[in-house]
Amino acid sequence: MKKLLIALVAFVPGMVSAASGHNVHLEDANIDLTDKESLRRGVELFQDNCAGCHSTQYQRYQRVAEDLDIPVDEMRKLIHTDAKIGELMENSIETKDAAKWFGAAPPDLTLVARVRGEDWVYSYLKGFYKDPSRPFGVNNTVFPSVGMPHVLEGLQGIATPVIETEVVDGKEVTKVKGVNPAEGGSLSAEEYDQVVRDLTGFLVYSAEPVKLERENLGKWVLGFLFIFFVIAYLLKKEYWKDVH
Repeated sequence: MKKLLIALVAFVPGMVSAASGHNVHLEDANIDLTDKESLRRGVELFQDNCAGCHSTQYQRYQRVAEDLDIPVDEMRKLIHTDAKIGELMENSIETKDAAKWFGAAPPDLTLVARVRGEDWVYSYLKGFYKDPSRPFGVNNTVFPSVGMPHVLEGLQGIATPVIETEVVDGKEVTKVKGVNPAEGGSLSAEEYDQVVRDLTGFLVYSAEPVKLERENLGKWVLGFLFIFFVIAYLLKKEYWKDVH
């Protein structure tokens, strides 16, 4: 047991470090799951820009339409494959082809916001910068050596990295500490921030569609437990009054 506890103590800091993205600063996403208009824009952005390679295969088109108040006819327009409205939201690319083109098959994104966190997703989508040494000409501050193109480059433009030099063990090491404002995109910085927030919001919703219902139900459960506690306490006093 003692060895197991020591192993866990040694392992947890590594997990924390990995989850934090190597101490990269993450911006606050401030996602509001009650803003259905933003979530509807998010699912449209995902279908138009991400669904060609990435899937959300644990989510169904019809469920999304019902939850986000999207008319069925409009939801069908967002399906760019021959899938039916009741089917899972899978991508349109073959896994073997994706692995050949990108080096690895693009991951399913249904749970990415739950695993990584909404701030990580938001910061990742804003963290692309120009890097001619990479296969697609871009890199990412949150996910170094990322193996995907910057699919939103037309909206954001392309940023250049902020590079700092540090001395490590007597040697100069250059590190990317951030990015300069992007240039050449069709949107302003504020407009692109909203686009990224909309897209991140959809992924946060997709990771746990019942989150709002769960939170509301939790309030009722806590209220019931409080009332039950009061009744139980009064009943205990009634039973024990003769003993005292």
